[in-house]
Amino acid sequence: MQVILLEKLANLGQLGDVVKVRDGYARNFLIPQGKARRATEAAIKEFEVRRADLEKVQADRLAAAQALGRRMEGAVAKVAAKAGVDGRLFGSVTNFDIAENLKAQGFEVEKSMVRLPAGPLKTIGDATVEVALHGDVVVPVTVSVVAEAA
Repeated sequence: MQVILLEKLANLGQLGDVVKVRDGYARNFLIPQGKARRATEAAIKEFEVRRADLEKVQADRLAAAQALGRRMEGAVAKVAAKAGVDGRLFGSVTNFDIAENLKAQGFEVEKSMVRLPAGPLKTIGDATVEVALHGDVVVPVTVSVVAEAA
């Protein structure tokens, strides 16, 4: 299916690009989320009329993400979890736990923004994770996992 992108999407294209994607991806994700529209003649003409507004919205989102990124630089998320004597956790620290900790500190972060390339954290200690606030703004955050007092 041919769609016109209403915002920049990683691995897909820029605002205004007409790209071919699988039907299910377009119907079930891109179109309902407002990230794309079917690329019909009428939709392309309407997009060209609204292009300046959409670019302004994208620029505002990027500026807000950059401002939040500057505030988040050097942030430390301290997460307490139950651990054994050898320092291994009984469970694990996931992106949800990190996002909740950052929210408690006053940062507007969703769990889908937290990237754990090596999977959930399973040991006590410090680890660096990435928080993708925008497609172009990725901030490193230190996560300090400490043993929970019993």
